[in-house]
Amino acid sequence: MSDHEQHLRQLIDSMTASGSLRTEPWKHAAAAVPRHEFLRSGFFRVVPGSSPTAWAPVLEDGDGWLSACYADESLVTQIAGTIKPTDIRGEIMREPTSSSTLPSLVLRMLEDLQVKPDMKVLEIGTGTGYSTAVLCARMSGGNVTSIEYDQDVAQHAREALGRIGTLPTLLTGDGLLGDDEGAPYDRIIATCAVRTVPAAWIEQTRPGGQILTTIGGWLNASELVRLTVHEDGTAFGPVLGGHVSFMLARPHLPPPLGLLPDISAGKEREAIVGADALTDWTTRFVAQFAVPTAQHLKLQQGQQDEDVLVDVETGSWAVLQQEDSRWIVRQGGPEPLWDAVEEHLGRWHAAGTPAVEEATVRVTAQAQTLHW
Repeated sequence: MSDHEQHLRQLIDSMTASGSLRTEPWKHAAAAVPRHEFLRSGFFRVVPGSSPTAWAPVLEDGDGWLSACYADESLVTQIAGTIKPTDIRGEIMREPTSSSTLPSLVLRMLEDLQVKPDMKVLEIGTGTGYSTAVLCARMSGGNVTSIEYDQDVAQHAREALGRIGTLPTLLTGDGLLGDDEGAPYDRIIATCAVRTVPAAWIEQTRPGGQILTTIGGWLNASELVRLTVHEDGTAFGPVLGGHVSFMLARPHLPPPLGLLPDISAGKEREAIVGADALTDWTTRFVAQFAVPTAQHLKLQQGQQDEDVLVDVETGSWAVLQQEDSRWIVRQGGPEPLWDAVEEHLGRWHAAGTPAVEEATVRVTAQAQTLHW
């Protein structure tokens, strides 16, 4: 048994023990895909103790490269939209823009997709091509179409898939638009997060088909959701939970805030819910549905910390300050942002703050709503 085969066997055993790899067909699919083939351009590793976060390249056959390829962790493969591990020496302090998702999450999502070998599947976000390869190992490659936004990333995936003899249909373009030419699909799976589920995905999924995607937002919380598409063009389904986090699709990233509004004006009152509630992942996820176009930032005014929400579409804003044991909110603009957050969280608390696994998401042409 070669080194990479031994590492792969250990990875499969680990994923099986953790419960992310649950059925024999997917175990066989995972065992058929050598992950290191999709990481031959290397990856970036966090520099220990760096602040802000710095990244250092790990290149093929470098120290720890092969074992890391088979570790159950996400590996950053691109920084700042264009920079590959082979492009630099030393360290870089920029934001990651592409990665190879940790294998246990890939397999968990593929299991949750409830796919059958004869179904047509559209994958949004080819990335390195690893998840595409695992999907093809379970199905016929002719039934799998994968779209990648970034041309360089798509080319590397194409080469890696070719090396192992896997031949899905590979497209380069905006995955949020789906693939109208190949529609309808039985399943759509997204390996990026979206703020709102694109209408094109629903239109391109046959009635009774499913969309598996991570819904996130600008308050930085996200969850995996499985939606069933209905004849009337709506989609509805459960939140699967697990605090699943993917990079937001690039067109769904928050815009620059620019010049802040005058937050010294506005109406002031005592808050029912304090800004400290937003330190909790699930609370942020619920709150995002009330203020889907709001961004959250912290400011320091003298000795006073302020939590600020700014809606980049309407211009509405809210500022929260803690005074002793109470919170004060000041709001301005067309819509009172914090009122909407409190009302939405209030209904959630009245229901007993159910876990996200008890929630469902409904998507219509007019809105995307959370129910429990």
